[in-house]
Amino acid sequence: MAARTAAKASARERLLEAADELFYSEGIQTVGIDRVIEHAGVAKASLYNTFKSKEGLVCAYLEHRFARRRDRVARAMTRFRTPREQVLGVFDALGETFTDPQYNGCAFARATSEAPEDSAIRKVAEDYRVWIRDLFAGLLAASGCADPDTLARQFLLLYDGAAQSANLDHDPSAATTARAAASVLLDAAPLETPTP
Repeated sequence: MAARTAAKASARERLLEAADELFYSEGIQTVGIDRVIEHAGVAKASLYNTFKSKEGLVCAYLEHRFARRRDRVARAMTRFRTPREQVLGVFDALGETFTDPQYNGCAFARATSEAPEDSAIRKVAEDYRVWIRDLFAGLLAASGCADPDTLARQFLLLYDGAAQSANLDHDPSAATTARAAASVLLDAAPLETPTP
């Protein structure tokens, strides 16, 4: 039984690795399920037993990317002491992704642009978006900003814009530019008035 579980885990990991490589570089519609299976070196039944469908595999691929992004941001934030430094440090974590020679834009934006409106893929992307917006809002609130939700939306626009610029303009310094703009917004933001 243990060997069977290990084999399933191994097939799952190989399928996720193949999906990550192929879907991210070429797109989810361009890459057929047979190609993922061949690239992973697993039987077709492994995919359907593990993920049920191509949509299930795409969701798992995005969830895996989401987990890696959370880990990267968490590691980056340990380098900073204050919430103000940490919120700007999120852009540093983003910038680390831009230095990867395989960087091909935001995986979530790419996948949702190819997915139907009612797809579970959009739900995974939405969960990612809520997480990053809430992360910004929480750190901005801890920084004493009077309206952290509005500022978080502005930071998210900078975050998204940096990702687009890094991809379309081949500009790995886009995160540094976005961080500088975020710092200006943060300096100009009204602070919460302490209650007497």
